[in-house]
Amino acid sequence: MLKKIYTIIIVPYTLFLFYLMFLGMGRFQYEENLITVEPVFSTFKFIQGPTKTIDIVTIVLGNIMMFIPFGFMGWVIPGLKKLKPLIFGFISCIVIVEALQYFTRMGIFEVDDILLNTFGVYIGWLLRRFLDRKLNY
Repeated sequence: MLKKIYTIIIVPYTLFLFYLMFLGMGRFQYEENLITVEPVFSTFKFIQGPTKTIDIVTIVLGNIMMFIPFGFMGWVIPGLKKLKPLIFGFISCIVIVEALQYFTRMGIFEVDDILLNTFGVYIGWLLRRFLDRKLNY
């Protein structure tokens, strides 16, 4: 039952994420193309800056939690049940999305986003494995 619900929901959920990543949450087109390539350090700088705690939690945890559902892709595409193909495929896709944000100037290409999003997929993969064992999938 969970697999069927997931299969129905994942496409609209993905479209919703695209909306958030390009148009939602007060997005606007930057004057120039922006890129942040300092892994982890840029997130620490962001956390230590004048940003409100709720914004930090929303952005950092959001970048992880919003991608947990993609760890369940093995339910839809059996080749993605193993971690290595799932992570490789996800990183390929998220790099393209980050590049689109860069080229359209509707966001910033951020290495930390890729790392946090991938961590979310990993958590989802662990949850899927747990559920598969518990529910005998």
